[in-house]
Amino acid sequence: MRRVLFPLVALTFAIRLTAAPAVRLPDLDNRLVDPFLASESSKATVFLFASVDCPISNRYAPVVQRLYQTFAAQGVSFWLIYPNPAELPAAIRDHVKAFNYPVHALRDPNHELVKLTHVLVTPEVAVFDRSHALVYHGRIDDRYVSLGVERPSPTRQDLADALTATLSGARVREAATQAVGCFIADFVQ
Repeated sequence: MRRVLFPLVALTFAIRLTAAPAVRLPDLDNRLVDPFLASESSKATVFLFASVDCPISNRYAPVVQRLYQTFAAQGVSFWLIYPNPAELPAAIRDHVKAFNYPVHALRDPNHELVKLTHVLVTPEVAVFDRSHALVYHGRIDDRYVSLGVERPSPTRQDLADALTATLSGARVREAATQAVGCFIADFVQ
């Protein structure tokens, strides 16, 4: 019985590890961090792609703070991801401090996480559930209709809705939305 049980446990463990994406990104001290492993006990993980110089991204700082206050206590991990390879750790530290972000920051200069999450702009978010499946990517809300066109207030709270569904075990109603912001592809040109 023991011989059969050990391979089953080992196989289950191996399957779980292969299900988690293998991503290691530098933090602001250039230490490599696997955000999925660091968020292993989380019920959901949010990656918010941001840029120091993107005005739309910066306008969302208060919204991100509110979402963090609401959902972190429910077991959601939040990460700021900076995909611009030209943004230095000192500038990112200043940005995190200036906008009072309460979350960890990582850099994605080679766009490993950008490719995995299918994000195109900052600010844009990607939500992974407890099993590390991508359940949502897109805008935080619909405040911005297009570049230069902003509603007085959003009519949809896409990230909050995705997190609420994920935490309750329900399917996210709209798994992808189009975000408006600064194009990530422009960072590498």
